[in-house]
Amino acid sequence: MGLWDKLFGEFVDVIEWTDSGADTMVYRFQRYGNEIKFGAKLTVRESQVAVFVSEGEIADILGPGLYELETKNLPILSTLQHWYHGFESPFKAEVYFFNMRQFTDLKWGTKNPIMMRDKEFSMVRLRTFGTYNIRIDDPAKFIREIVGTDGHFTVDEISSQLRNLIVTRYTDILGSSDIPVLDLAGNQGQLGELLTHRIAPEFKDYGLELTQILVENISLPPAVEEALDKRTSMGMIGDLNKYIQFGAAESMQLENKGGSAGSAIEMGLGFAMANKMTHDMSAQPQVVNPTAAVAAPSAAAPPPLPDTNWHVAIDRQSMGPYDLNRLQEMANSHQITPGTLAWIDGMATWKAIQDIDALDGLFDDDDAQPPRLPNS
Repeated sequence: MGLWDKLFGEFVDVIEWTDSGADTMVYRFQRYGNEIKFGAKLTVRESQVAVFVSEGEIADILGPGLYELETKNLPILSTLQHWYHGFESPFKAEVYFFNMRQFTDLKWGTKNPIMMRDKEFSMVRLRTFGTYNIRIDDPAKFIREIVGTDGHFTVDEISSQLRNLIVTRYTDILGSSDIPVLDLAGNQGQLGELLTHRIAPEFKDYGLELTQILVENISLPPAVEEALDKRTSMGMIGDLNKYIQFGAAESMQLENKGGSAGSAIEMGLGFAMANKMTHDMSAQPQVVNPTAAVAAPSAAAPPPLPDTNWHVAIDRQSMGPYDLNRLQEMANSHQITPGTLAWIDGMATWKAIQDIDALDGLFDDDDAQPPRLPNS
């Protein structure tokens, strides 16, 4: 900076700062050689605080308002008289503007999954993401502990340290909370409040106020999430038999609408096989005693045939239906013989009366007659 810039700076008697960025926390007012004129006007706006530093020490902290500064610096004439200091006054003064508004939507999250014990899943790894809000609480402490002589201090310069602090304390809280993983979603608000209360005193040591921490997402590893999705799907299916029937109907409908016939047939076969397996499993008896299972009959006895609706073949014509009483009369009158063919609903083919257990007893052995000769 040349001599003319220095001389022009001497006439600047208004000190103010309008924030041109959203992430600036502290800004030092720029003056040539840090010299401030006697009687300069200092304007501090709402949401700002000005820290006046004289000869390297904090002289005053000024809130919103208009101030007239009286420093040890002299007007331009006095400065020119100090030519033996190289036109630089030995009296220095600085003004730091602090942005007191809240800095919101600052991101935090776990770089690596957190390993923790769980009542239901034994051990799980969790990732968590969220946001937090801060603002400057004590400008003097903040400039001593964090800012120093930085003339343009932004949120990015301290966000990494604050994020690491949040993650460390969050890990401790989550590990000792004893909240099941599946219940964490319903306790995110409480976790955020507990985390804010736990970490706020540590932020105070930096001259900052932690106004809020939000826990926005708690996620499981992809493999565990996939297993949970399958478990949820099984619970939503409900009755497996009805689900299989529904799937078969959907495949038939797809085929009728001109869909992929091959895929519909394959789907139908798959559902049919699954239906058969389900039926076989449900029909299989529960064996408690293996010895008793071996001794049990392989198949149950068929139900007895009814005593009505019998048909008999007389002269190669089907006659009937008759009940057992009528058949007995016909046997006594020799209208039918043991070799006469008979049939009733439930039989696969016509059989001779003498081969049907349900009709055993219609004929006495003494009265038995030989069957008719074929084609007689």
